Amino acid sequence: MIADTIIYIFLAIGLLFNALGVIGLLRFPDVYTRLHASTKATTFGSIFLCLAVVVFAISQYLGSSEVQYLMVITHTIIAVCALAITNAAGSHAIARAAHRSGQKPKPAVVDRLSEAGL
Repeated sequence: MIADTIIYIFLAIGLLFNALGVIGLLRFPDVYTRLHASTKATTFGSIFLCLAVVVFAISQYLGSSEVQYLMVITHTIIAVCALAITNAAGSHAIARAAHRSGQKPKPAVVDRLSEAGL
């Protein structure tokens, strides 16, 4: 069925972006780049996971006309809005606290030729 294919695509995209957020959290050197990776990637990944839930609920509602699926859609949309707001506000608060405590970002450009004296 088409809805199942769309659900699997949304789930794959969501899991991929959440995994990229985890990898960025583990690999990046300082708090600012880690916040960027975790906030952007996991927000985007969670939106796609919620889209999969919405598509599932719509497909189930069209098949059975039960009101509970409309509630699932409504709650999922509210959760996505809350997630988008709280992720952005939380990462901003963490970055501001890191900056105020004296955390400096790592240099973005590494010039190995100037370090070697060439």
